[in-house]
Parts: sequence; C-alpha cells; structure tokens
Amino acid sequence: MKGNTMKFLAVCGFGVGSSMMLRMQIDKVAKDMGLKATVENTDLTSAKADQASAIFTSTELADELRRSVSCPVYTIKRYTDKAEIRAALEQYLADHPQS
Repeated sequence: MKGNTMKFLAVCGFGVGSSMMLRMQIDKVAKDMGLKATVENTDLTSAKADQASAIFTSTELADELRRSVSCPVYTIKRYTDKAEIRAALEQYLADHPQS
C-alpha cells in the first residue's frame, strides 16, 4: 500500500445512480493498484463542501467543481472503463506523490 489513506469523491448531479457506479469502479481500480483510499459518491452541492484528495466526475460538472473546490478534479467520460479510471488515478499520483 502507498502512503496515507486518500479520499476520493465520485460526483454526479444528484449523488445517486451514475456516481454510485463510478464509485464502485474507482474503488475496484484503487484496490487493484494497491492504494489506501476511501471512495464516496455524492451530489454536486455536497462535493463543494467536502474535503477530498480528488474528485472524479463527468465533463458536464467538472468546470463548476474546479471553480468551487481546492482539490484536483478529474473528468471521466466512461464510468465503466477501468483503463480510463486507472489513467486518472495514475495522473493523480503523478501530480500528488504520496509520502
């Protein structure tokens, strides 16, 4: 396992449905990568008030989140594509090396 536990948010407009699917995929990929991470799904408004290591969301919500949060926001186009999710997690690790 690498570093401290990270907190990732999967965000959609209402915090159910698509963000739940994305949360499950991020969780699987993070475990496959040996990362210590908690993954939660939430809605747009709650995500703006939450503290997270990174946020994963759709293209439609990414710009609004980037204007509202201090953590990095990664766009995922295909929520069931583990390779795309893995690439986003690898980018997060490259941008934010763990101790």
